[in-house]
Amino acid sequence: MAASELSRGRQAYAENAWSQAYESLTCGDQEQTVSAQDLELLARAAYMLGRDEEYAHSLERAYHAYLDAGDVASAARCTWWIGHGQLFRGEPALARGWFARGQRLLERAGDCVARGYLAIPVVFEHSSRGDYTAAHRGAVAIAEIAERFGDPDLVTLAMMEQASALLRLRRRDEGLRLVDETMVAVSAGELSPIVAGIVYCNTIAFCRDLYELRAAREWTSALTKWCARQPEMLAHQGVCLVHRAELMTLAGAWPAALDEARRAAERFVQGVLNQRALGEAAYREGELHRVRGEIAAAEKSYAEAIRRGREPQPGLALLRLGQGKKPAAAASVRRALSEADDWTRRASLLPAQVEIEVAVGGRERARAAASELDDIARDHPSEVLFAMAAKAAGVVAAADGDAQRALLALRRALHLWQELEAPYEAAQTRVLLSEAC
Repeated sequence: MAASELSRGRQAYAENAWSQAYESLTCGDQEQTVSAQDLELLARAAYMLGRDEEYAHSLERAYHAYLDAGDVASAARCTWWIGHGQLFRGEPALARGWFARGQRLLERAGDCVARGYLAIPVVFEHSSRGDYTAAHRGAVAIAEIAERFGDPDLVTLAMMEQASALLRLRRRDEGLRLVDETMVAVSAGELSPIVAGIVYCNTIAFCRDLYELRAAREWTSALTKWCARQPEMLAHQGVCLVHRAELMTLAGAWPAALDEARRAAERFVQGVLNQRALGEAAYREGELHRVRGEIAAAEKSYAEAIRRGREPQPGLALLRLGQGKKPAAAASVRRALSEADDWTRRASLLPAQVEIEVAVGGRERARAAASELDDIARDHPSEVLFAMAAKAAGVVAAADGDAQRALLALRRALHLWQELEAPYEAAQTRVLLSEAC
């Protein structure tokens, strides 16, 4: 009976029938001692269903089962996944402990694919310090290990980190080629479900951070279809909805975007509790309420974002400006910029600073902000950044009384926003154009 349950569980797992896989593997586990491989399958099924505690518990059991069987290399690989889960839940100390345990196991594991997995945290560390050259070098080395052992999951994770580093090193074309290549691996079904979800979400995140809107839209559309084929899945669904809400906001579909943001928050609470993602969902709600003029609701959403650890700027500063609280708006955006040392974060704040500084009479600050934004757009070419920079230049020119220069910049901005299918930004630019005329 137990053997048949395990067989049904394996088959259901292969078919992405996560509830059946989880139930059958759990039944088999209760009736006999199961292999480390089956415990890994049970852990992955739990992950896809958003059963965070069961995922961690089953994966740790698989780790011990591999050790008992003398399979040190597989046990070391498990330490990566356990540590990765701890990182995802905001427990870095525990994650480092598991990674250190894995490194110790590698001393007696010989040459194995786990060496590649356990090199990933080093790449993360390089990226967190802004050393993207070292991050790229490390990711290339990981890809070589993965290819030697024929591990498509690790190959794709390494390619994803290479692409991220290249894009941040301003090697845009090389980075985007790797992004496209990772999409081929995901869409062809070459990856395990967990890695496929990770690649979707992480790639969308850095395409968004680097203002590669078209790539972010394409990946989000693919992620949405992937999630739709697995209706039982909770993992990655919330992240998918957050990304969709952001893109729908830009496209002007505000009521639908608000629904998506709310559903995202519900999914995160039901599944793996991800504080940062919950904060992002709350911020998205706040932005939608702000542009719709729903002040009290926006305040509440921004407060929830803060509680979840998400910086509420520039949205909260723009809300204060809309309320007529100009000094508070200026203080908020200046404070946020003083703490932003990454160009991607500064680019998200500078358009708001231009608007706010013009409103409070800080024209020198506004000019400096517009100039910095223009420099960023030139250094990191993207249509979104060019549109943002052109609009900022038009706002500053209008404030300086140079209507002709304002018209030129704003018409360029309007064209770009229309090309990007961003109706709200286009409408704002039209208002500015009318004032310049």
